[in-house]
Amino acid sequence: MSTLQANSDAPLFPLMAFVRHRLGLDGQGVTSLAAAWGCPLACRWCLNPQCADPATPVRRVTPEALYDMAKVDDLYFQATLGGVTFGGGEPLMHVGFIAAFRALYGTKWRLTVETSLNVPSKQVMIAAGCVDEFIVDIKDMDEGIYRAYTGGDNAAVVENLAALSGAVGAERIVARVPLIPGYNTAEDVRRSVKALRGIGITRVNTFTYRVNGGI
Repeated sequence: MSTLQANSDAPLFPLMAFVRHRLGLDGQGVTSLAAAWGCPLACRWCLNPQCADPATPVRRVTPEALYDMAKVDDLYFQATLGGVTFGGGEPLMHVGFIAAFRALYGTKWRLTVETSLNVPSKQVMIAAGCVDEFIVDIKDMDEGIYRAYTGGDNAAVVENLAALSGAVGAERIVARVPLIPGYNTAEDVRRSVKALRGIGITRVNTFTYRVNGGI
């Protein structure tokens, strides 16, 4: 588990990677992915294990520095209704940075966050005011399955998801529910989807982890 602590006022972002020209992978249109180091979870089949590795090279950047990196693709973003996606790791641990970054360019680019939502509710509500779309990695709605797979508790995830839906509307949330070999079943996935529908989440993606090669 990362030693990074959630900090809504952080002026710097622990940039693990910045990947340009992603299409259809991290939200609408052409996107650039800013990946944060650090995560509150310890998933057994982490798709980005480098985010918890202390040896991973990390560049701590200001909002202005990241804006300079992103603005070279301004035409791509505006032509495709794309923009910048924050992932990781858990980017909402640095939501103060994300809000400051958004303030630099206003509404001309789309801003997406890929998140576990396993952060304090204050972080989520700050994000609700500056993020266009949330891609939420649910894992599983069952508390026991979630704990076995991530090492954490999902009570905050469920509460934050309901609060976020109320704040921004379900149309701005995509919930991702994987079939994780050895941890949940197809029936568990169906139950998770049903539970999500029950709290008003309408955009749900299901898929299967390939435990030796990602998604």
